Amino acid sequence: MKCKVVNKSNSLDYKQFSPLLSSFMKFAAKRFGFQKPPSLFFVSDAENAKLPLGKTAHYDPFSSEITVFTDSRHPKDILRSLAHELVHHKQNCEGQFEEMGDADE
Repeated sequence: MKCKVVNKSNSLDYKQFSPLLSSFMKFAAKRFGFQKPPSLFFVSDAENAKLPLGKTAHYDPFSSEITVFTDSRHPKDILRSLAHELVHHKQNCEGQFEEMGDADE
């Protein structure tokens, strides 16, 4: 499954991570059954990484974009956060977010 990937991370070794991501996305698309892939953004946020309960990832249902924070995180933890957000993408593709209003941060 082809999807837009933007790596804005200062800490992610994307050359090493890319094959894992490709394999994982193929698995997830088959498992979750979504036809339209989300756009993926891997980003750094040094201040967020210092927080014990900092953000790990989020999904924007209006743009079908997943943002994953990568600083101070192991690749398998990054993929775990991505998996969680892909569940929200699946829900969005199935129309489960259509009746929702705006959610605050």
